[in-house]
Amino acid sequence: MDQTSRTTGPGSGEVVNARLRELLLEHDELAQLDPARRRLGLRNLVTAIEPTEDLSAVVVALVDDVDGYGPLSRLMRDEDVTDVLINGPFEVWIERAGTLELTEVQFEGHEALRAWVERSLSRAGARADAARPVADARLPDGSRMNVVLPPLAPHGPLISIRRFPSARFDLDALIGSGMLDVDDADFLRRCVKERISVAISGSTASGKTTLLNALLGQIDPSERVVLIEEVPELDPGCRHFVSLVARAENVEGRGAVGLDALLRAALRMRPDRIVVGEVRGAEALAALGALSTGHAGSMVTVHASSASDALERMVTLALQAAGGPSEASLRRQFLKAFGAVVHLERAPCGRRAGEILRLA
Repeated sequence: MDQTSRTTGPGSGEVVNARLRELLLEHDELAQLDPARRRLGLRNLVTAIEPTEDLSAVVVALVDDVDGYGPLSRLMRDEDVTDVLINGPFEVWIERAGTLELTEVQFEGHEALRAWVERSLSRAGARADAARPVADARLPDGSRMNVVLPPLAPHGPLISIRRFPSARFDLDALIGSGMLDVDDADFLRRCVKERISVAISGSTASGKTTLLNALLGQIDPSERVVLIEEVPELDPGCRHFVSLVARAENVEGRGAVGLDALLRAALRMRPDRIVVGEVRGAEALAALGALSTGHAGSMVTVHASSASDALERMVTLALQAAGGPSEASLRRQFLKAFGAVVHLERAPCGRRAGEILRLA
């Protein structure tokens, strides 16, 4: 279906025309109201200034434009949608139950999409522009958004939104989903209880964050956990945790704070356990050093194609950051630091499954 013949579905934003947006800007007092009063104010405004038979649809679209995710609001309210993929203004895909579907949702054009991106990033405290055309952000509902702008994306902005379950999964729920069997879940419970460090590997959308959240929920409430992430994604169930989030460089190319610096800072924060949301660079060396000399029961995730490949990837990343330790020395550090590697894979049908490489 091409962009000229495709129709937009409910909540697509088509009913929010430029005149209504201008009216909203003229009535900035609406911004001071709570969402319920603002909705009533919007209804009264539309009724008084631009009456329409489709009043409810217009008000819903305005509310979505002001308080929600604009044309994507209906998709972002769907609990079954795990990914929203925007390929320019006229092509929006979703993943539901492990399958990609082309939706009928569209933006009005390139300018409307760019304005939506700027507004969404601004709400999340991030930005993207010609000088820095790639950005990551965490949206208010906890979803993770990645943006790539032209000229890197020559046909229009590319946006990928990873959504996370509103309810946190525990290990029993992961058994029910088929990700783990009972024996594997019991082993992982023992790892947490006995402070055996665990590395979780897998590809994108394989369930690494979901499993990590479940394991964090098994930690004793008296223990202090320091979370280190590039973009905040974790929703831990443990009682005592603090979060450190990396910072990208500013427009002048300064001010960047990487995961390796945060890991070194975490060591001075009296952690019982350290959790690195995803190891992908120089922080691999700092993680191996910290976890092989203390902080038992810590956890990391890493992109890898198998459990054994996770070991190789950690060693390779550490080698790239190191000037001294040999490959054999780093491999020994990994085996000393971690007692298990859990590898997760996603089948074409969307089902996640795991295997465990026990090192201890």
